[in-house]
Amino acid sequence: MQSALPFAALLFNAFVWGLAWWPFQHMHRAGLHPLWATAGMYAVVLLVLLAWRPGIVRQLRAHPQLWLLALASGLNNVAFNWAVTIGDVVRVVLLFYLMPAWAVLLAWKVLGERPTAPALLRLALAFAGVVLVLWPGDARASRLLQNLSLADGLALLGGFMFAVTNVTLRRLHAVPGPARMVAMFGGCMLMALAVALAGGRAGVVDAFPAFNATWAITGLLLAGLLLLGNWALQYGAARLAAGTTALVMLSEVVFASASSALLGAATLTPRTVLGGALILLASLLAALQFRSRASAS
Repeated sequence: MQSALPFAALLFNAFVWGLAWWPFQHMHRAGLHPLWATAGMYAVVLLVLLAWRPGIVRQLRAHPQLWLLALASGLNNVAFNWAVTIGDVVRVVLLFYLMPAWAVLLAWKVLGERPTAPALLRLALAFAGVVLVLWPGDARASRLLQNLSLADGLALLGGFMFAVTNVTLRRLHAVPGPARMVAMFGGCMLMALAVALAGGRAGVVDAFPAFNATWAITGLLLAGLLLLGNWALQYGAARLAAGTTALVMLSEVVFASASSALLGAATLTPRTVLGGALILLASLLAALQFRSRASAS
């Protein structure tokens, strides 16, 4: 039973994020834009963490490089939460999971890790999957970029920033975990607030609405779930190999796809399914490689 707890913790975190699209859409229908929702929820989470561990502030001051982590994780959450609120959920999640391909390129550029033949294969599989997912219905390649919606662009940006977050975490491995966690949550709050204000001036984001019990209660409940989900992730990831963690976290795609298809928030076409299979295969191969590396070491 004890050995199964880390797996259960990771599955819980994947379940929370796999179904997070529904409360975001629920709050949006109640009049609260996902950017305002993101800023408010992470403000609540941040206050709870700072009340629990007030000494974290000193750790943040001692490591100014955490600002890069805050920026990357903030943009990651802003893009993903906005995308799953306004777009086809399955399509958004699949494009977001292009992250392993971005990670190969970023590790090459930032960490100096030259891609191996298996890494290049994963890169090719992932990008081939994205082309299939984005391929226009009239089968004209020239309309590929024209077919890109705001949700698609946000999903791609979110996946890229998720890869930046992971690479940054690897560079900041010596920084205490609580400080990194607070930097990520604080970045989510600040970036959501900044983008919401900028989007409001540009006429893209609606102004903060009058108080509504529907979005307020939903937001508080989701904030609590996100806090529990992060704790579960920390618990599970600290007790399992990185490759195993990556494998279990792929279940988020299953949770998101099944729930959105059942509730009518996604359309599963054969091309989307095939493209998604290629993207997930690339993620699966990356996770298996991490796992084999951990076993070898």
